[in-house]
Amino acid sequence: MRFLFVHGTGVRRERHDTLFALVRDRLTDRFPGASVDFCFWGERYGATLSAQGRSVPGLRTPAGDSGDGPGPEDDGTAEWGLLIADPLCELRVLAEAGWDTGSGDGDHGDYGDYGDGGFAMPGVRSAGDGVLELLAAVTGVPDGGEQAALLLGTGLAAGFPAALETVARSAEAARAGARATEQPQARELALALARAVTAAALASAGAEADCTGAERDRLVELLTTRLGGEARVPGARAAAVLGRLAMRVTTQPLLNAWRGSLTVGATPALGDILRYQARGGGLRAFLHERITAEPGPTVLIGHSLGGIALVDLLALGAARGEPVPGVELLVTVGSQAPFLHELGALAGMAPGTKLPYGFPHWLNVYDRQDVLSYLAEPVFPGDPRVSDQEIGSRQPFPACHSAYWKQDSLYARIEQAVAEAEIG
Repeated sequence: MRFLFVHGTGVRRERHDTLFALVRDRLTDRFPGASVDFCFWGERYGATLSAQGRSVPGLRTPAGDSGDGPGPEDDGTAEWGLLIADPLCELRVLAEAGWDTGSGDGDHGDYGDYGDGGFAMPGVRSAGDGVLELLAAVTGVPDGGEQAALLLGTGLAAGFPAALETVARSAEAARAGARATEQPQARELALALARAVTAAALASAGAEADCTGAERDRLVELLTTRLGGEARVPGARAAAVLGRLAMRVTTQPLLNAWRGSLTVGATPALGDILRYQARGGGLRAFLHERITAEPGPTVLIGHSLGGIALVDLLALGAARGEPVPGVELLVTVGSQAPFLHELGALAGMAPGTKLPYGFPHWLNVYDRQDVLSYLAEPVFPGDPRVSDQEIGSRQPFPACHSAYWKQDSLYARIEQAVAEAEIG
C-alpha cells in the first residue's frame, strides 16, 4: 500500500519538507509496511508575482514621495472608519471630556475660560442646547435642494431619518450639549452632530451606499450649516482626539502603509488558490503523473487546496470513464472542496451533481474552528463513499488549519478508513 501526500496552498520547499516529515513518520508508525510519498507542487504550480508586484500601489514609493507615513487623506479615512463603526464616538469624547476650561496646564485652544468644567450654570440655557433644538427640527430628507439630491444620489436617504433620531435622542448628544456653554463650543458640537448623523446613515446603508468622500463631506457641511456651525473648527477637540485614536486602532492606516508587504506576504497562499482556479489543468496533470508513477493501491491525502485539486482530478477522470488507476481512498484535510461544489466552482463537477461512478471512498476531515474546512456528507447526501470526521486541535484559526497533522485522532481515523475500504 502507498500513501501520497499532497500539500495545500502557500506551501514552499522548506515548509513542505518539515510538514511531510511529520506526516511520513506518523503514517509509518501505523502502517509499517506502507510507502509514504509526496507530491510537492508549490514551486512549479504555485503563484508568483511575475511583474515583481508592480500592480500593487505602495509596494514601491513613487518618485517624489518620501513614503514616511500617511497623509491627511489617510487620517480622514481612519476617522470615518471609527465613526461608521460607532457614529456616537466623537460626541462621546465631548460628553465625557468636554472642553478645556483654562483651570489647568496645557493648550486651551480657542475657547478660553468657561468656568466649572465646561457646564452651564443651573437654569441657564447653554449654547449647545440651541444646537440640539436645531437638530430636533431637522425631521428627515428635505423635499428638494442640494442636500436632498445628495442623500438620494448616495443611497443614504432611506436611513437618514432614523440616523437623525438616533443621534438627537442619544445621551451623548444631550451631555455634550450641556457642556457646550459658549458659541465656539456650540460650533464644534454642530460639526460633531453632523458627522454622527452622516456616519449613522452610512452605517445603515452598508454596502448599498454609493457615496464618495467628497459627497460625504459635503453632506456634513450642509447639515453643520443648518445647525449653526462651521465645516472646519480650528482647534476642535473631538476631531483631534478621534484622529489620534483612529490612527492607532483602525486597520486602514496600516493597510495603506503595509499594502505592498501584505500583498507580497499573502501571494503564496491566496495566489495559489486563484491561479489554480484559473489554470488548474497543469497541477491536475502533475498529480495524475505522480499518482500513476507507481502501482496501487494508493491512499491520497490532500490538505486544503491539495484536496480540491484531488477531488477535481478524480471526478473528471471518473466522469470520463477513466478513473485514476490504483486510487482506493481519498482523504481531504481542512478542505474547501464541498463548499466550492456548492458554489459551482469545482472543475470536476457541475453544481448539484452527485459524485460520478468510479470515484473512490472519501474521508473528509474537518475542524469546526478551521474556517477553511467544510462538510462533505451533507453536500453528497446518501452517498456511502463519503464520510466526515471532526477533529479538534483546540487551536484558533488560522493555527488550527495546520494543526491536524499532530493529532493522533487523524491517523487513527485514516487507519479505520483504510480498514473499512479493505485496502491491503
